[in-house]
Amino acid sequence: MPAAPLEINGLSAGYGPTRVIEDVSFSVPAGARLAVLGRNGMGKTSLFATLAGQTRRYGGEIRLGDREISREPSAARARLGLGYVPQTRDVFPTLTVEENLFVGLKGRPRSDVEEAYDMFPRLKERWRNLGSQLSGGEQQMLSTARSILGQPSVLLLDEPLEGLAPVICEELMAAFSRLAQSGDMTILLVEQRIQSALDFADNVLIMERGRIAWSGTPAELAADHETVDRLLGVGGLH
Repeated sequence: MPAAPLEINGLSAGYGPTRVIEDVSFSVPAGARLAVLGRNGMGKTSLFATLAGQTRRYGGEIRLGDREISREPSAARARLGLGYVPQTRDVFPTLTVEENLFVGLKGRPRSDVEEAYDMFPRLKERWRNLGSQLSGGEQQMLSTARSILGQPSVLLLDEPLEGLAPVICEELMAAFSRLAQSGDMTILLVEQRIQSALDFADNVLIMERGRIAWSGTPAELAADHETVDRLLGVGGLH
């Protein structure tokens, strides 16, 4: 399905009685790239989990394209075009790489799995390996490819570079950039590697204590040294 816009209005959510996300509003045009930044524990992962239907929503709207989805369960959101690659990767450890990818096809012909191999040739080399036999970087590639095979209109990537070697990070970011340049997906990225996120994104949000504390372009953020230091805890960006 084609890329779709995502619009969030007054979203509040959390876990049980604990509110983690408070009155968050933003929009991402179809085909655009948004980086969501912030220190650890500021609500970034909870925001993505909320968009994917995995937390308790207290109020607000989530619009995917022309449809309001905040009351839809996670599986329905996925069918409507919301792809989610969680920080935990969640590959099936006892299935092979290819079997994991078949799960992502959602009724498409099995031959379409070649799209994943074109994106990540490492997976083609390891197609018979079990999910548990892959390195962390390979598991991230597999989790990402499985989600992309479902042809989402909006893709959520939660810290895909965490704990990975620089060469793997480069491969992943190159793949994300190719996806974005195709115009077929709207992509939201949470990432602690700030410069990688800024090089990728059209726009940036910074979260603090479950709220949006800053928004703008990567160039505006790079020029705002006070905000970078106060909200991200780094001395400056290139």
